[in-house]
Amino acid sequence: MAFLKRVSITVFSIFSIFIIWIILDSIIDNSLILPEPLVVFDSIINIFTDRQSILSILHTLLRLVISLLVASILGFILGLLAGLKKGFSYFMNPIVTMLRTIPVISVIVIILIILGFDLAPYAITFLMLFPLIYQGIQSGITHIDKEFIDVYDLEDNNIFTKILHCYIPLIAKDIRTSLLQSLGLGIKVLVMSEYLAQTQQSIGNELYMAKTNIEFSEVFAWSFILITIALLFELIINHYRRIKINL
Repeated sequence: MAFLKRVSITVFSIFSIFIIWIILDSIIDNSLILPEPLVVFDSIINIFTDRQSILSILHTLLRLVISLLVASILGFILGLLAGLKKGFSYFMNPIVTMLRTIPVISVIVIILIILGFDLAPYAITFLMLFPLIYQGIQSGITHIDKEFIDVYDLEDNNIFTKILHCYIPLIAKDIRTSLLQSLGLGIKVLVMSEYLAQTQQSIGNELYMAKTNIEFSEVFAWSFILITIALLFELIINHYRRIKINL
């Protein structure tokens, strides 16, 4: 019953958004400002029936996966070390703080100048995701009840098996939270960098071309596709929320 209630409320919320959209469209009555819902829906269909558009989606998703994978591996390793070693945490704090506070546009401009247009989207996305994952892992490790560690040490004092069988299960919630935050931020930062770099075969470049050609229905269509992708990622991760990690 609780699940059906959540679904009903979600459907009602989405329906309300469309009702507001239809009302605003009738008031504004200007497709250059707010396209009609049916026109945007038609643009979405055209996108998914166009081979080039599908390739753009796949290439953007591939860039996101690669950037997230690298950020996750490095963030987990360094976050684990920072959680276990105070000295290393003090060393990493200024670096992570700088990455978290520097404006996204500044990072994009600097990386575009240093690495060029091809590698920039990967590096920019990595630099934005790494601090989230690092701090999530570090926080999870530092907040583990020391009694759990002491009990495990009585059975096995090997650091590698301790990480696999003790630390990872205990910070599973922190890992999921970090991934959810990273995916939401990652898709936005990646598309923004693709847009500015005009990366070929990318959603960002498709948005740039739609804006240049004054095809605002396509801009809205691509925006809805990005929202849907982010929601799908969230559903996939939340699907395993109740599954206990047992390596």
